[in-house]
Amino acid sequence: MTPGEPRGPAQAVAAHCELFNRCVESGDWKPFLDTFTEDAVMTVQRPPLPAFVGREAIAAAYAEAPPRWTMQVTDVREQGADTAVVGFRWSSGRPGAMTVTWRGSAVCAVRISL
Repeated sequence: MTPGEPRGPAQAVAAHCELFNRCVESGDWKPFLDTFTEDAVMTVQRPPLPAFVGREAIAAAYAEAPPRWTMQVTDVREQGADTAVVGFRWSSGRPGAMTVTWRGSAVCAVRISL
């Protein structure tokens, strides 16, 4: 979410995924990573991976294995004012799901199921 711009999780998901897609295409992940809190946690449930704790650890994960496909959101279910459960489809055709939580205007937690 952009600082100072009030909006709900559905709008924040759209902005998050649009930025993700731009970064896939450009190969520059800095703008996307800048949207995470310093203490953000990213977990990947399937396949199970250790949690990436902190923006630096998340950045290292993206540097080591950058996503190759863009995503198209197929479903957003808001869970309160700061969390959304998101269904999506990769440009490869495979489905995925994630739960994203914001603290203020920054992402503080992402749980991904591929």
